Amino acid sequence: MRNVIYTISITLDGCCDHTKMVPDEEVFGAHLLREAELIIYGRKTYQLMVPYWPDVAKDPSSTKAEIEFADAFDSINKIVFSRSLDSPEDKNTRIVRTNLRDEVLKLKEEPGGDILVGGVDVPSQLIALGLVDEYRIAVAPVVAGEGRRLLEGVSLPEKLRLTLVESKIFESGYVLLRYLKQ
Repeated sequence: MRNVIYTISITLDGCCDHTKMVPDEEVFGAHLLREAELIIYGRKTYQLMVPYWPDVAKDPSSTKAEIEFADAFDSINKIVFSRSLDSPEDKNTRIVRTNLRDEVLKLKEEPGGDILVGGVDVPSQLIALGLVDEYRIAVAPVVAGEGRRLLEGVSLPEKLRLTLVESKIFESGYVLLRYLKQ
């Protein structure tokens, strides 16, 4: 069975607004895109990521780490859950309009590598449904003081217990935490 891995960067005070922090090259290098087979987004996150990362890959001022991440992003298969998106904006994307729970359960049963989920809305729904197996959270050494918070407004059926299985401290002050669902 494939694992669903939620990956996100947050500030020390739990803000997950991407404009409130900038990961450094070490954090880009630690990303999972090269190890996974598929990434799931909602429409809003997808439309933030595309065309941003494909443009980064073509920008001569981009760093080596940014270009590597952009190339990995461009090559990975993506599924976007959306009722309003008419067509994908890149070649490796499939839009899904069916039930999130049923589709992800089906994907977990298929052979293949891990499934990443990014953003806030779709992952929050998957967490509430108990379908996320692993959490990889990069904590930025920033206190934003404002902005959207992780799992804001989400009501879980019960407290979610996790086991810390790995942590890594970067020179920049970022901390990467890896948790498994108990």
